[in-house]
Amino acid sequence: MPDTTEIQDRETKRNLTPYLLIAPVVIYYIIFWLFPVINAVGGSFLSTSLDKGGIFTLANYKAVFKDPIFWQAVINTTIIVIISVTLEFFLAFGLALLINVKFRGSSFFLFLAIIPMSLPAVAVGAMWNSGLATYGWLNSFLIRIGLIDPSNKILFLAGTHFSRMILIILVDAWQVIPFMMIILLSGMQGLQPEMAEAGRVFGGNRWQVLRKITVPMLKQTIITAMILRIIAAIQIWLIIVMIFGFNRLPVLMEQIVLNIDQYMAEEFFRKGMALSVIVAVLVSGVSFIYLKASGAFDDPGSREGDE
Repeated sequence: MPDTTEIQDRETKRNLTPYLLIAPVVIYYIIFWLFPVINAVGGSFLSTSLDKGGIFTLANYKAVFKDPIFWQAVINTTIIVIISVTLEFFLAFGLALLINVKFRGSSFFLFLAIIPMSLPAVAVGAMWNSGLATYGWLNSFLIRIGLIDPSNKILFLAGTHFSRMILIILVDAWQVIPFMMIILLSGMQGLQPEMAEAGRVFGGNRWQVLRKITVPMLKQTIITAMILRIIAAIQIWLIIVMIFGFNRLPVLMEQIVLNIDQYMAEEFFRKGMALSVIVAVLVSGVSFIYLKASGAFDDPGSREGDE
């Protein structure tokens, strides 16, 4: 019969095992996530003057907030987030409902739909840059099917600020809708069909069953899809730069890259650090507000008690 010491050793090993298993992941995040974050936050508060090197200052943040391009980037990013996320959610939800019916050929349609999702942003930007050019494949296609005259090619890349915004939203939707559709479709396929059948038995039509049964049961899936999409929409920049170049349609992430990577000066590097901190705070704040507004923090037990 094991003595008390052996029992305590086994209990200790059993308690330590989960922590040992996750230790590599924790170490990885400390080295490759926590340390860079601390370095960026600390560096954003350091001065760039040669005679004041390493001195705490708010000058980098003042430079950001005084920059008119920063505020234009905030407006552009906000418009892209609101319009693209809303548009992509409803289209992705409709496609998920369609594929979930499992009509003949739905698997092949799903295969075609997820192809844009598999392409990296660089490839998407290069493909649409060549397509939207004056002599690109999009104008050639429109000429071939007779929608436009060869002498009146559409100057997609020479449009107004509004038209550039619409183009980016459409290109982004083309790539991202499959991502949201897959998340929503996986949630739909996990629902019990008996619930919808019960709603129809009690006299509900398709719209009522969808609105009062399916959507509430998909709440957590919808929250996950929306949070991931909002974060990705705030971080959009590479496709914009690949199609239009820097500062033609400024967004927040583009300004970070522009200051840190393109401008070869320490003052811009520090300003880019300040911008990265601001964007991180904005992403966290928007995610928290959405989670709070959607009721993700509510206690299910308290809601059941209230009902």
